[in-house]
Amino acid sequence: MRPVHHTGLCPADLDLSLRFYVQGIGLEVLFDVTMSTDLEPLLGERTSSVRTVFLGNPDLPEAGALELLDLGTGRVQHEEPAPGVARRGLFLLSFQVPVEPALQRLAELGLGGSPRRMPTPAGGLVATVADPDGVVVELLDQPLSLAR
Repeated sequence: MRPVHHTGLCPADLDLSLRFYVQGIGLEVLFDVTMSTDLEPLLGERTSSVRTVFLGNPDLPEAGALELLDLGTGRVQHEEPAPGVARRGLFLLSFQVPVEPALQRLAELGLGGSPRRMPTPAGGLVATVADPDGVVVELLDQPLSLAR
């Protein structure tokens, strides 16, 4: 089985989301391109110009990437942000990063809200914050072992 290639988000404010994920979480911009294209056949939304920014770790391409999409329609900017709690559909993105330094960077940027912290059974730390659109972002000091 192949891992998840990428997850896409349409943030209301792409630049603010870039600050959150790059300066706060510590992801790197893998590529940033604007295309003149209509994505209606693929996404059901008529577009003429689309900006796509892939974020991740260039040293771990198999880990998957986060794609931030600006569809150029202006419709996303008018939707209310989610509240940063569990809800139906995509609600959580998880990143393995040093938790406390990431929380400190987010606090300095004024992003992420009030973090929730919890120790893991293995002695690590897990925390959650909210991205600018209210998506819950989980930060893990150590990988979680998933039972098979």
